[in-house]
Amino acid sequence: MTQLAEAGFDELRTALEGTVLGPGEDGYDDARRLWNAQHDRRPAVIAQVQTAEDVSAAVLFGVAQGLEIAVRGGSHSMSGASSVDDGLMIDLSRMNQVTVDPEARRARVGGGALLRDLDAATQPHGLAVPAGMISHTGVGGLTLGGGMGWLTRQHGLSIDNLESVQIVTADGSILRAAEDENPDLFWAVRGGGGNFGVVTEFEFRLHEAGPMVNYGLAFWGLDQGADVLRMARDLIPSLPPTFSVVPACLNAPPAPFVPEQHHFQPGYGLVVIGFGSPDEHAEVLERIRTTLPPLFEFATPMPYVALQQSLDEANDWGHYCYEKGTYLEDLTDGAIEVITEHVPKKTSPLSAVLFYRLDHAYTAVADDTTAFGGGRTDRYAVFAIAQCPMPEMQDAEREWVRGFWNALQPHAINIGSYINGMADYDEDRLRASFGPKYDRLAELKRKYDPDNVFHRNANIRPA
Repeated sequence: MTQLAEAGFDELRTALEGTVLGPGEDGYDDARRLWNAQHDRRPAVIAQVQTAEDVSAAVLFGVAQGLEIAVRGGSHSMSGASSVDDGLMIDLSRMNQVTVDPEARRARVGGGALLRDLDAATQPHGLAVPAGMISHTGVGGLTLGGGMGWLTRQHGLSIDNLESVQIVTADGSILRAAEDENPDLFWAVRGGGGNFGVVTEFEFRLHEAGPMVNYGLAFWGLDQGADVLRMARDLIPSLPPTFSVVPACLNAPPAPFVPEQHHFQPGYGLVVIGFGSPDEHAEVLERIRTTLPPLFEFATPMPYVALQQSLDEANDWGHYCYEKGTYLEDLTDGAIEVITEHVPKKTSPLSAVLFYRLDHAYTAVADDTTAFGGGRTDRYAVFAIAQCPMPEMQDAEREWVRGFWNALQPHAINIGSYINGMADYDEDRLRASFGPKYDRLAELKRKYDPDNVFHRNANIRPA
């Protein structure tokens, strides 16, 4: 570390209530670690901020020092955008406070909170924010990109339930953005990712959910894949929004409810979540069972919090991950043919293909209400996800994802996708993802971040 760098560290430490870490210091290696083990980055400095004022000071410091800036919330970015070699990581993890007003059905959530922090605060009141499906995901990154999960069919994306944000922009200003204050910025942060600043607090509307939900899982072998997907195509749109059904191409888990002969067996599953009555849930499972008897099934009531944590282990820290996604108008026979051809080619037992149905509350929001680029028509968001327990597996599995994605493109809406599922930020795919909104976002980027300080994201260049 040079003398100038030492002086810079001292300057930043003096400016922050939080902690400043440099290479070799206690806590540095833990703080720089990311969920996706594929990315092993070493920032020059990590600012573990505690307040919006800390964030402002850190941003101004990074700009003045000419450091590339990355923002870490839950560090769940598939692309590894939440860290940077030789730059400044602004670590929001200490800003994980959640305050709930159950009467007003509002929650104020710190920019560094995880979904498990949010659920722990809201569920004692029988309330929830429509959010993601893995509890160690950060609220911030998930929300800024849109936010899909179990409650999307009922209550829309996370951004559809956002009332306001507090955000630090590139010039260090601390602003409130809402429909009645900086409405252009509020539009942009709802789907435009981290392009416009560091969000230090979110205000969400809450909805009734839990404390108990109905969980079901049915599983079939690889040879029944086409039948499973055709059944899902007919079943899911017919269900009320109190059901969330996710078709998945995956390996059966070595769980107690899975017969031992099927542990790790590749195949096709339907996860069936019911937020209504147990009888309604049982009727849907019976409909599935009658249409196509599975190799095994499991059904149980479970706490909503347990549902939110049910995929945590399969998506644990330390895996080597890669992902590409797309949108399909429907699970057409042509798309199903591609899927069933490529699924058997995956080699890691942790890799999977997931299909999220987007309809009902999702399509009830007008397309121009937010910057979200997915298009508000009925569709499936498809995610091909490579997860490898060992680094030597990742090259082949990455090529499997890319081959699958390329083969599926003739059946896709376009080459764009949900930006939170991007491991690569290709310019043509970003433009396709945002569509006509891209130009408006670029104008707002010029207004709020003309020098593109915040570019470690699904980046929109200033107009």
